[in-house]
Amino acid sequence: MFTGIIQHVGRVESVTTSTSGVRITIDPMGWDHEPRPGDSIANNGCCLTLVDPITDHGGLFTFDAIPETLEKTTLGSWETGDRVNLERALRMGDTLDGHQVQGHVDGTGEVLGVFTADGWRVRVGLDEGLMRYMIPKGSITIDGVSLTLAAMDTDAGWIEVALIPETLDRTNLPDRVVGDRVNIECDVMVKTIVHTMARMDMNTRDSVH
Repeated sequence: MFTGIIQHVGRVESVTTSTSGVRITIDPMGWDHEPRPGDSIANNGCCLTLVDPITDHGGLFTFDAIPETLEKTTLGSWETGDRVNLERALRMGDTLDGHQVQGHVDGTGEVLGVFTADGWRVRVGLDEGLMRYMIPKGSITIDGVSLTLAAMDTDAGWIEVALIPETLDRTNLPDRVVGDRVNIECDVMVKTIVHTMARMDMNTRDSVH
């Protein structure tokens, strides 16, 4: 479990093909977190498991990403030098400053616009499967960052978020440009409600027939 409050920005050191998918090495860029093998770290919102002791790799973090992860996220397109949002797993007693984030990316969206004339706003296009979980002023995780929907258009299939200076300083979202793909995790509470209502509706129709 995570909060969507980014703790550090690392950098992709390498992405190599492995027997299970790809192996990704991240330079934590001076982050004071010292994880152990088996610990979970969110990388641009995707929960990955540290697979080797960092002492074996000069302080670098090494993760494996399987085909399912590559299909659902942007990880397969990462290149050396890309900046990555990092967050360690939530500990019992930690403050939940963002919202409940699982690190289970639902899919990707496409950056449709970056507007900086009056504040900093980013518009992201989503497919119908993701838009069904969007609600006005609801929570969303974009590349691991907990954000609030500032605007949305269900028919056109886009959402918009406003970024405060603190978010711009502490995350990689200022790197995003039109055409970029971003990882999307919908609010788990909304997903639960939508799925429950859909099952109830289906059961009701079945009982009528």
